[in-house]
Amino acid sequence: MARSSRPDAMNSLLPKSFHFFCLVCALVVVSTLPGLAAAPPTGENAYCGKGNVAQFGAKDGMAELPRVCYYTGLDGTPSPGKQIRVGAKSDLASAIDGAKCGDTLLLPAGASFEVHELPSKKCDDQHYITVRTDTPDSKLPAEGTRISPAWGGIASLPGRPPFAQPAGGPAKLLATLVVRRPSGTTVGDHLRFIGIEWTTPPGTDIGRIVAAEHSDHVILDRNWIHPPDGEEVAHGVGVIKGSHMIAVINSYISGLNCISRAGKCTDATGIGGGSGESDEPVTALKIYNNFIEAAGENILFGGSAANQVPSDIEIRRNHLFRPMLWKEGEPGYKPTASGYAYVVKNNFELKNASRVLFEANLLENTWGGFSQTGYAILLTPKNQSSECPICRVNDITIRFNRIRNVAGVLQIANALAKTGAAPADGGRYSIHDIFADDLHDQDYKGGGTFLILVSTHPPVHDIQIDHVTAFVTGVLASILNTGAKLSNFTITNSVFSLGDRRQPLASAGGGPESCATKSQAQGAEAVLQSCFDPYKFDNNLIVSGRGSFPKGTITVTSPEAAGIRDLKDGVSKDPRLCHAKGPGCPKVSPGAGAASDGRDMGADIDALEAAIAGVE
Repeated sequence: MARSSRPDAMNSLLPKSFHFFCLVCALVVVSTLPGLAAAPPTGENAYCGKGNVAQFGAKDGMAELPRVCYYTGLDGTPSPGKQIRVGAKSDLASAIDGAKCGDTLLLPAGASFEVHELPSKKCDDQHYITVRTDTPDSKLPAEGTRISPAWGGIASLPGRPPFAQPAGGPAKLLATLVVRRPSGTTVGDHLRFIGIEWTTPPGTDIGRIVAAEHSDHVILDRNWIHPPDGEEVAHGVGVIKGSHMIAVINSYISGLNCISRAGKCTDATGIGGGSGESDEPVTALKIYNNFIEAAGENILFGGSAANQVPSDIEIRRNHLFRPMLWKEGEPGYKPTASGYAYVVKNNFELKNASRVLFEANLLENTWGGFSQTGYAILLTPKNQSSECPICRVNDITIRFNRIRNVAGVLQIANALAKTGAAPADGGRYSIHDIFADDLHDQDYKGGGTFLILVSTHPPVHDIQIDHVTAFVTGVLASILNTGAKLSNFTITNSVFSLGDRRQPLASAGGGPESCATKSQAQGAEAVLQSCFDPYKFDNNLIVSGRGSFPKGTITVTSPEAAGIRDLKDGVSKDPRLCHAKGPGCPKVSPGAGAASDGRDMGADIDALEAAIAGVE
C-alpha cells in the first residue's frame, strides 16, 4: 500500500486511549522524518482571511509568495441595504447611479441590458453594490461553486467537457448584459456581479467584454462571459490601467478567439491585464475556480505598454482549455468563414508580473503554428515596443498543476523586444509537483520539450524545478545563452521520460556562442557546466534511450525498468512509482523513496489529484 502523503493520515490511526507519553514519542518521530508533501487547501479563501489578511506564507523555495490578497466570501463583502428590482428596459448605469452603497439590484432572469460604462460609487468594504439575476439562490450554484452555460439555457457546447446543470435541466436563469463599448464595459468599485451573462451584439467590433479599468473591489462571481457563437472577440476580462482588488471566481469564460490573416484581432485572451499607465498599483488579483477558454492565451499578464507591474496574483483551481475543434485536421474541425485558422498560442503566460501563485490548475490543448510553438506555460518578461522598461517576471510559484495534450511544457525566456529593448528582470521561479503527459511535436507544430530556456538580456536567474513528473516526446531542456553562465539552476527529485532524437540537454540555437552548442555532444553534465554556475541536477529518474547524465541520476531505458505503474505511448493514467511487485508493477521502482527528502521521485500525485479534484 502506498504511503499517505498527508500528515493527518497518522493521526487517524491513533486510538483514543493512546498513552500521552507514546503520543509525544510518535510526534517526535514524525517531526524527524523527511518533509512530506501535503495537498494544498482548495477553498476560495484558503489563503486570505476576512479583512484581506494574507495567509500565503513568506516563500516557496526561492520565490516570494503574494503579500496581499482579496477576501471574496459573501460574509466579508456584504450588501446589507435594500433590494431593488430593475425593470427589463431600464438603464443599468442609471440604476447603479441611483442606488446606495450596500444595495442589491435584481435583474430579471432572461432579460437583456445594453451596457457601456458602469459608474464608480466610492463605496466601502462593508457596503458593496450587488448586481445579480433575480433567480433565487436556491436555483443557482451554491457560493464557491462554478456556474456553467446551462444556467443560460445551453445544455452543452461542442468539443467542451460536460458541465453542471441546474435542477430540472438547462434554463435561462441568468440576466444578460450586452456590451456596447468597443474596449469593454467598465466596472466601477465595490461591485459584485452574481448570475450574470456577459456577451456582445452579433456583427459588431467589440474587442473586450469586461474592462476593470481604474476599478477596485470588483467581484465577478458565477458569471458566464462569451461572445455570440463563432464571433471574433479578443478579450474576456481585462484588468487594466491601475485596477486592483479584482476577482473572477466560479465563472465560465468561453468562445474567445482571433482568426489568422483575415481576422480583426491577433491574440485572444480569457483574462489578462497590466496594460496602461496609472498612478495606482495593479495588485491583489484573484482568479479562482473558473473554466477559461481562449484561443491565444487563457491567462496573460503583460504584453503592452505599462508603468506598473501587476503583483500579488492568486490563480487557483482553474480549467484552462481550448476545444480541439479549433485545430485544423482534427475530427469535427469547422473552418472559419474566411477559411483561415484560429490563432493559438499558450495556456498561461506572464510578460509582466510579480509574486504570483499558480496552483492546482488543469492546462490542456495547446499547439503551435503562429508566433508560438505550443508551450503550456511561458515566463517571458517583455519590454513590448520599448514601452515597458519596468516589465519584469519575478517570484513565480507554480505548483500542483496538471498539464496534458500540449506541444511543450515550459518556456522560460529573457529576451529583447523586436525594437531591441530589454525587460527589467526575469527570475526566482519555484516549480514543483507538476505532472505533464500526452506531449506532441511535429503534429502540433512544436518540439514536445519539457523546458526551453532562452537568456539574452537580462540574464535569467534562480530557477528551481523539483518533484516534477513529465513524459515528453522531445528533450528535457533546450538552452540558448550567449552570455555569462546563469546562476542558481536546479532540477531535482523528478521523473522524466524523454524522446530519443536529440541529446537530452540540447542547444536551442544561437550559434557557436551559445553555451550548449558545442557541449551538447559531450552529454548533459557538460551542458550544465557550460551554461550554469551554480547548478544542481540530482536525484532524478530518467527514462531515456540516449545521452549521459550527471552522477546521482538514475537512468533506465523503459517505463517498466523505471517502475512506473502506467505509461504507454507518452500517456499515463497512473504515474505513481511502484513500491512492491504486483499488478501493473513488475518491479520496485528505483525512484521509490529515493528523493533527497525521502519521498518518491516525481510529483506527489496523491497531493496533486486532491488539489485539482473537481477542477475539470
